[in-house]
Amino acid sequence: MYSYKNILNINKKKIFIVGGLGLIGSEISKCFIQNSANIVIIDKASNKFNSSFKRFRNVKFVYLDLSDITNLEDNYECIIKEHGVPSIFINCSYPKSNFWENKNNFEDITLNILRENIDSHLLSYVWLSKITAKKMKTKKIAGSITNFSSIYGLLGQDMNIYKNTGIKENMTYSIIKGGIISLTRQMASYYGKYNIRINNLCAGGVFDYQNKNFVNNYSKKTPLKRMANKEEIAKTTVFLSSDAASYITGCTLVVDGGWSIV
Repeated sequence: MYSYKNILNINKKKIFIVGGLGLIGSEISKCFIQNSANIVIIDKASNKFNSSFKRFRNVKFVYLDLSDITNLEDNYECIIKEHGVPSIFINCSYPKSNFWENKNNFEDITLNILRENIDSHLLSYVWLSKITAKKMKTKKIAGSITNFSSIYGLLGQDMNIYKNTGIKENMTYSIIKGGIISLTRQMASYYGKYNIRINNLCAGGVFDYQNKNFVNNYSKKTPLKRMANKEEIAKTTVFLSSDAASYITGCTLVVDGGWSIV
């Protein structure tokens, strides 16, 4: 008879969390820690690690600047050399480069801003996923890779939710998040035969004390009438990365309170 005990089966696995100190990343890190997992947090914000995670024995921190594309592969190879190849890899990083500072709208964006954002966000996702999957294949690790997209990788922006907020449309964000979704599908198609699952978590808006008009407008459109809590995204991420999702690959799992269905 199949046993449902320890259904996640993550306590003995090596786990990398890129962006593990961010708004969502820190909750993902906590969720894994509370399930006795051994994790390596890969991020820039060492001060956040010292204040929140340093006391845990099953957590290590490694500095990585995703915007340093020229040295990204070498720097990540050093991390793998020191800590080994993970069996669970999660990229929930959010390299911030003028994303919501009204420089990415169609009227004001420049080629340099577009390139800077795509390099630090999309290319870093692509290359870290590619390196990790190749290492898993070489080591014959039955692994799991989870990337992060957004509802704006699936849909165009509804500008009604930005009324009276001062926020404009964002050209770059949709390009990046849509690219991550396509990357995930293509990688899942190729690496499935090596028992490597590659999925994408597509999150809706997460509450982070944003502009009150924005929160109100967003909540009105969502069937659940609220934004997501960061804990809800974290729990879903752990599920998707674990053995509980062992027959799920190439999936874009939408966690948006029903936003994308209406």
